Amino acid sequence: MTDGLTPGLRRRLEGVERRYEELERKVSDPETTSDRNRIREVGQELSSLAPIVETIRSLREAEKRLAEAQQLVDGDDADLRDLAREEAALLTAKTDDLTKRLRAQLVPRDPLDEKNVIVEVRAGEGGEEAALFGADLYRMYARYAERHRWKTEILSQSQSEKGGFKEIIFKVSGRGAYSKLKFESGVQRVQRVPATEAQGRIHTSTATVAVLPEAEETDLVINDEDLKIDLYRAGGHGGQGVNTTDSAVRITHVPTGEVVTCQDERSQLKNKTKAMAVLRSRLLARAAEERAARESTARNAQIGRGERSEKMRTYNFPQDRLTDRRLGYNLSNLDRRMDGDIDDLVEALSEQDEADRLSRLEEDGD
Repeated sequence: MTDGLTPGLRRRLEGVERRYEELERKVSDPETTSDRNRIREVGQELSSLAPIVETIRSLREAEKRLAEAQQLVDGDDADLRDLAREEAALLTAKTDDLTKRLRAQLVPRDPLDEKNVIVEVRAGEGGEEAALFGADLYRMYARYAERHRWKTEILSQSQSEKGGFKEIIFKVSGRGAYSKLKFESGVQRVQRVPATEAQGRIHTSTATVAVLPEAEETDLVINDEDLKIDLYRAGGHGGQGVNTTDSAVRITHVPTGEVVTCQDERSQLKNKTKAMAVLRSRLLARAAEERAARESTARNAQIGRGERSEKMRTYNFPQDRLTDRRLGYNLSNLDRRMDGDIDDLVEALSEQDEADRLSRLEEDGD
């Protein structure tokens, strides 16, 4: 096939075609047709491979025609040469498009992409300004969710004295939420003159973000004996009466040491339900890390330590510049982006992730 495909990718394509042909034979095999579950399994795999095989065969046909046109371009007939050049140009563009489509089809989808997410934002270094930055990040993601008509729900929050968030955990519900927001995990840094700064000096503060796929009860089993549940009286913000009963809940998953607390609701049951949702999602992220160490999405790997030297992204307000070190270029219009207009940033990170995964496919050819 085209020179745009590496040897490793060619081997993978050959394997896909062989598997597709094998499944076509199995569809009519009596051993398959006599087993309803087997028919469904074979049919589902066949359907998943069909678009890829169609593209492979279309590309092979286009390359064959391109080779024939190139022969005429190199021939002696002047009239045919001009027509062949036009045909070759069209076929070259077609093979390029088919190659790009094939690359995209081969990249394995993340099975968690369609899930809702639980986002944890915590103030890092910078004191009150870091907490205010954490609140800004929460509003940015809430506005982004609103733009996509997704629903947000605060699960837990700890406010600072000036209205920021020392910590806020919230859920974003909507189709494909994890596929979009998963690239937001990491340490984020802000450089600006805080509202609390009297002398106009620029401060640097950080906040950590962890994006976890929401885990349903069917995604993993949590044994009751592995949980240590503590009940205590809530404190801080929460409204009249919130701290008069033992409604706050702290759940510790003993095998992993994960601890989740929730005290926002007056109802102990509601707090426990929210805390379990967060715990379940953290454990699902841990399981994902164990299955794919190279593409770790575990909470600890995501959030780092929150030190100023660690940064996944920097928001520089004096220079109106957003720098994401994974992309290698800068973006502007920070006010618009803090209002949730980050689709171009998310799309760029998604495309880069797809290219990275394809690169690994090409290297191993498995």
